[in-house]
Amino acid sequence: MRFFMSKLISLNAHEFHHVLEEQRGISLVFFTHTLCSSCRAWKMLLQNYMQDHSGVKVFEIDAETEMALTNEFEIFHLPAMFLYHNGQYHAPIECEASLKVLEQTINGLLLVPAGELP
Repeated sequence: MRFFMSKLISLNAHEFHHVLEEQRGISLVFFTHTLCSSCRAWKMLLQNYMQDHSGVKVFEIDAETEMALTNEFEIFHLPAMFLYHNGQYHAPIECEASLKVLEQTINGLLLVPAGELP
């Protein structure tokens, strides 16, 4: 059994852009909702991912209470996740819920230039 020492960091719309711009390294933005069972599974996976990748930060956004951000990122399905690198938006993350696949997906996305916000 793995103990979760790493925690997801909650963000709201007022602090979102400012906080992310200050980050160095890899940051994941995870849109979720408490009633979403897939979101709960991904949350556990992300906590495990952070255990193995101590420099990675995961920022959690409640998609229902932070509708401005949900609309800005054009989110229609949960969970949704986005990659930031050194404070800049990089790309959406779309993959199966597996530590190995998540790591491969992130590494692959980091090989291409950063994108523009949706």
